[in-house]
Amino acid sequence: MAEENHQTHRKKVLRKSPLDRRLDSVGWGLFLIMIGCLWLIPEGKVPHGTWLIGTGLIIVGLSAVRYFNRIRVSGFWFALGIIALALGISDVFGLNIPVLPILIIIVGLNILIKPLLQKK
Repeated sequence: MAEENHQTHRKKVLRKSPLDRRLDSVGWGLFLIMIGCLWLIPEGKVPHGTWLIGTGLIIVGLSAVRYFNRIRVSGFWFALGIIALALGISDVFGLNIPVLPILIIIVGLNILIKPLLQKK
């Protein structure tokens, strides 16, 4: 029975909607274009953390598009996008955010809350 449920879940994960696949492609395209453009700009002309802000905006933006189109949003990627955005903004303003402790707390919360939200 458990093996059957695992295979059914795996098939659902492997079947992505065409829009979901396009969003993945758009995300990677935007990310690579952003990185390429940032590398073309002379060093010192762009504040440190700009790539993190861009990456965070791409991830959070794609998560929002997925949400509004009723496509499953990955909590991991959404959290990663928020973290990238926060780190980038803090870097631009010269703040020091303790990244590792925050990540550990987020992972712990995810482990704690996920079983509570799952349907039995």
